[in-house]
Amino acid sequence: MAKENHSLTIEFILMGFTDHPVLKILLFLVFFAIYLITIVGNLGLVALIFIKRHLHTPLYIFLGNLALMDSCCSCAITPKLLENFLSTNRKISLNECMVQFYFLCLAETADCFLLAAMAYDRYVAICRPLQYHTMMSKKLCIQMMLGTFIASNLHSMIHVGFLLRLTFCRSNQIDHFFCDILPLYRLSCTDPYINELMIYIFSMPIQIFTIATVLLSYIYILATVFKMKSKEGRGKAFSTCASHFVSVLIFYICLLMYIRPFEEGNKDIPVAIFYTIVIPLLNPFIYSLRNKEVINVLKKIMRIYILK
Repeated sequence: MAKENHSLTIEFILMGFTDHPVLKILLFLVFFAIYLITIVGNLGLVALIFIKRHLHTPLYIFLGNLALMDSCCSCAITPKLLENFLSTNRKISLNECMVQFYFLCLAETADCFLLAAMAYDRYVAICRPLQYHTMMSKKLCIQMMLGTFIASNLHSMIHVGFLLRLTFCRSNQIDHFFCDILPLYRLSCTDPYINELMIYIFSMPIQIFTIATVLLSYIYILATVFKMKSKEGRGKAFSTCASHFVSVLIFYICLLMYIRPFEEGNKDIPVAIFYTIVIPLLNPFIYSLRNKEVINVLKKIMRIYILK
C-alpha cells in the first residue's frame, strides 16, 4: 500500500525537446503562434456555427464539435510544452500527467467518431439525397453526438484508470513532450500486460469501426459519383467531400504512423507534433477555405464590422 501511495506522488520529467537556449526561444515563438492560431481558428469556427442558424445542420454540428475537440487537444498539450520551453524545470506530476492524457485521449477518440459521422453524413447527402432529412434527422444527430462523447469519455477513463494501477520505479524521464501511454509503459515496474490488453479490447475496435465507416461511405460515394452523367453534378459532389476527405486522410495517416510498434528514443516525436499540434491547426483552414457557406458568412461579418 505504501508503495502505491508513493507512486501517486511521482514527478516525471518531459525530455522531448532541445536544451539549447536559442532554439528553445525560437521553438517557443513558433509553437505559441501555432497555439494562438489554432484556438482562434477552431473556437471562431464553433462560434460561427453557433451564431448562424442556417449552419445548424448535421454536417456543421459535427464540424463544430470537431473544432471543439481540436481545441481540447491543443489545450491539453501546448500550454505545458510552452511552459517547458521557458523553464529549466520540466517536471510534471503523475496527476497532471493523467489529466493531460485523459483530455488528449478524449479529443482524439471523439475525432475518430466525428470524422466517421461526417463521412456517413456525406454518404447520405450524395447517395440518398431524397432521404437525407429522414436519415440524418435532428434526433439521430443528437444521439450520435451524445454517443460520441459518452464513448470517448469512457474510453479515456478506462485507460487512465488502468494507468493508475501501474507503479513507476524506473527512470522518471519521459522521452516525449507530453504524457503518452506507451512511454509510460516503459517506465513502469508493474507489468503493463493488462493495460496493453485494454488497447486491443477497446482502442482497436474503435479504430476498426471508424475507419470501416469512412471507407465504406467513400466507396459508396465514389460509386454514386461515377454513375452521374452530369460533369457539374460530379464536380459538386466531389467539392462537398473534398475538405472532409483531406482531413480524414491526414488524420488517419498520422494516426496509423503513430500507433505502429513503438520504438525507443524520440523517433515518434515528429509524427506526434503533426498529430497533436499541426492537425488541430490545419482543420479549420481545410474546412473554411473550401466551404462557400462558411466563406460567405465570414464575408458578411467582415462587411458588418467594416461598415460600423
